[in-house]
Order: sequence, then structure tokens, then C-alpha cells
Amino acid sequence: MTISLQDASIGVYVPYLRNLSALLDHADAHAKVRKIDPEVLLAMRLSPNMYSLRQQVGEALRHAILSCALLAGREPLVLPGAEPDIAELKSRISATIDFAQGLPPAAIDAAADKEVVFTFRSGATRSFTGQSLILTFSVPQFFFHVATAYDILRHAGVDLAKKDFLGPPRPPQA
Repeated sequence: MTISLQDASIGVYVPYLRNLSALLDHADAHAKVRKIDPEVLLAMRLSPNMYSLRQQVGEALRHAILSCALLAGREPLVLPGAEPDIAELKSRISATIDFAQGLPPAAIDAAADKEVVFTFRSGATRSFTGQSLILTFSVPQFFFHVATAYDILRHAGVDLAKKDFLGPPRPPQA
């Protein structure tokens, strides 16, 4: 069985981005029921030196956008710089899904051995092949940030279970 780079990147990102959006729906509902300002949830972090929920979502999006753009040889989607609320985070997730799904699958699949350069926020860079970018860096980073967002919400008392992280069962790829 062969798994394409498209399946290993966009095929992984999109369903988990949808799950992340649903987690934010749970957070919003929790805030309304408990009469909590949603900003309190968005600013929460698991540890003082870790990113907040808002930043965890932003970093998940950043890895999905940059890695897919690098593979496809396209300019990355640019998200607004303002501090997003829950509705804006959900809008950014939707835009990220649209961006990723709009990239040419053939270009992504052809990038397995292509050298790509990931640029960190600090300006530092790191070279990868397309395959190593996805398998050893961006997908693991993406899952770290999505899982941490889930963990922050669980820690805040939002009623979530593993099925909310994993999302609905998906049929096997043909």
C-alpha cells in the first residue's frame, strides 16, 4: 500500500482542523453556560511558559498552511494579525481548510524529494525534503498544538472526550 504525500498532509490536516473547530464550539458553549468570558478560555495555558489556547490554535494553522504551501510551491495563506476571538479562530480554520484543499494534489505528491525550507518565527530556517517536512516535523508539530488545545479545554472543565479530539470515524481511503 502506498500513501501519497497529499494523504499524509492535507488528508491528515483537514479532518483534524474540522475537529479543532468543533472543540472551539464546545468551548464557546461551555463559556455561555458557565457565564465565563470566552477570553478567559482563549488566554488559558497549561503552564506559564506554554502558548495559550489562542496561540495553540494559531500554531496548528501555521504548520498546516506553511507545510502545504512549501510542498505545493505556492505562497502561504496570510491570516490577520489581530487577536482572534472564537468566531475568528473558526473562520481562520475554515480558510486554512479551503487553502489546503485548493492546492494542486499533483504538486504536493511530486514534492517528496524536493528540498523545502521552513522559516521559524525567529527568522531561523531549516531545510527538509518534502517527505521529511511532513513526517518528522509539521504533522507532529500540528498534532502537538491540536492536542494541547484539547488539553487546555479539558483542564478548563469543557466537557470533552477522546472522540471529540479524534472526530467522527472516516472511511478508509480508496
